[in-house]
Amino acid sequence: AASCRAKMAAPEERGVGAAPPGYTALAVKFGERQRSSHCLLVKEHQVREGAGTTHPPRRTLFVLNVPPYCSADSLSRLFSRCGRVQSVDITEKPGPVEKKEKLVFKFFDRKTVTGFQVAYVVFRKPSGVQAAKALSQEGPLLISTASNPVKTGVSKWIASYAASVVDPEELKAEVDAYMQDYDKRIAEEEAKAAKEEGVPDEEGWVKVTRKGRKPGLPRTEAANLRVLEREKRKRARKELLNFYAWQHRETKREHIAQLRKKFEEDKQRIALMRAQRKFRPY
Repeated sequence: AASCRAKMAAPEERGVGAAPPGYTALAVKFGERQRSSHCLLVKEHQVREGAGTTHPPRRTLFVLNVPPYCSADSLSRLFSRCGRVQSVDITEKPGPVEKKEKLVFKFFDRKTVTGFQVAYVVFRKPSGVQAAKALSQEGPLLISTASNPVKTGVSKWIASYAASVVDPEELKAEVDAYMQDYDKRIAEEEAKAAKEEGVPDEEGWVKVTRKGRKPGLPRTEAANLRVLEREKRKRARKELLNFYAWQHRETKREHIAQLRKKFEEDKQRIALMRAQRKFRPY
């Protein structure tokens, strides 16, 4: 994997026709007006016998030097002339690819691609791999067309900035859906834990969990509103107590008067205890 990344770091320096051993160089352009072409390095994907992979041998094309602004749809359209494309997986580095779950949320689990990547293009038939390697005999292939443009440079930055401006209503709806899904998952885990509590496993061990005397507040909107209302009343009482400067002075004066009164009462009690010979300070 490290040697592959080292070879794909600057393929243009070697020229489009000079590809590493085992690879075929494909010249592509991201626009008709683009003067220089980009180099994609492709070869037939091969795996060891018995190794589990989601990319079948003989039908998978391994692609290096994929730019970050080249999407899976762009590669699928590019290689569709070679045969029907079954799937396209783009990863950061070569290696076994696990099947990714489809993202349900738009604003969560967003990952920014910062460098060149590798791709696995799976065809319906093995002939698609050989046809894709034969594209090196043609001129530069266009990835970006008028009907399916690929944004690069300043236009891509502008599109990224426009996409970063979030609609508050859409974000609120997604946050609510995310929290509902989270609460549902937590409730299922708690129900499963309660069901398994006290039940011995296969080896006869019983799982014991430590629970506090006071259970935590339920994660509900009503409980949060009650806590906020209680804090608001406490803060209001404190603010009204010392709202004016004269109130603050009167409070201090009353406190000092109470301390003096208590001091005088203690003096009288000690004097009485001394007269009755009951005062023993030590």
